[in-house]
Amino acid sequence: MRFRCSAKRSRAESVVPMINVVFLLLIFFLMTAQIAPPPPLEVELPSSDSDEAAEGPATLYLAADGTLAFREARGDAVFATLAAEPPETLLIRADAAVPAARIAELLPRLAAVGITETAIVTTR
Repeated sequence: MRFRCSAKRSRAESVVPMINVVFLLLIFFLMTAQIAPPPPLEVELPSSDSDEAAEGPATLYLAADGTLAFREARGDAVFATLAAEPPETLLIRADAAVPAARIAELLPRLAAVGITETAIVTTR
């Protein structure tokens, strides 16, 4: 006994174009994403009521124990690195536990290497 199937089978759709689109989107997102390196020091920022956002290309980190970090430089090597390429504006990300006197001591040393504008980064 032979059974005939009267319904025609539909041709299988190719998934290759969909895979191509997915890979193109993946490449697009990878190329346009800004992957930022992790901060060199973990700092807890002080709070402020200011609505103004501090912006600048370079950031100096000051930890609660007084450790300085700028890019790969640590400690007093920071000043030599800043003197080689002084940015127009330097952002200072100081820990909330750092006394203001420590930041005030830091400013003349930054001015000596050519830093004329600084901004302290805070959270709201």
